[in-house]
Amino acid sequence: MSDSRKSNEAGSAHERVYRTLRQQIMQGDLPPGQALTLRGIGSRFDVSMTPVRGAVQRLVAEGALTLSASGRITTPVLGNERLEELASIRALLEPELASRALPRAYPALIDRLRTINGIIGERIAKADSTGYIRSNLDFHRTLYLRAQAPAMLAMAETLWLQMGPTMHQLYSRMRHAERPDHHRTIISALRNGDDSALRMAVQTDVTQGLRMLTA
Repeated sequence: MSDSRKSNEAGSAHERVYRTLRQQIMQGDLPPGQALTLRGIGSRFDVSMTPVRGAVQRLVAEGALTLSASGRITTPVLGNERLEELASIRALLEPELASRALPRAYPALIDRLRTINGIIGERIAKADSTGYIRSNLDFHRTLYLRAQAPAMLAMAETLWLQMGPTMHQLYSRMRHAERPDHHRTIISALRNGDDSALRMAVQTDVTQGLRMLTA
């Protein structure tokens, strides 16, 4: 096998491990404080240690994993103070993304968001925490993609990534009656072309929902 082919296969393996773990952490498939090992990850993905180390290093740099001085790898455990800090950053960033998406909030987008919000309601009714987080992220990402601001969206995704395991733990306690539907307000503001109402709805969705869960 040529050196270039080996390099391409290693790069492909690295990307596969990174993307899969990143998605699982972001949507809360792994609980907070979950211990991982390089050997275990390599065995699971049937790859060598080189792409595993590279993927883990990237995730540590993004705050999706923590690496202790002894080399222990875990998913992050966030206290209320840290969660509120990250939510405060989201409350600054995400209303701006939504505002930038507003000029391109065509009827097809609004219909898509309405469909996703219906799925979110189904996930809550079934107490499906992972499905809820996945659909909730899909709602926000679908909207923010219309902002055409990839650097800002990448920053938002990094925040979602750091919060994923802990948010899953919090949402697993949620009851259907507790969840206010701020997404409907977001959809209404998009339909009406109301930038101020949209910014407020997104900010409220980010902050009040978290306060309810950590109370």
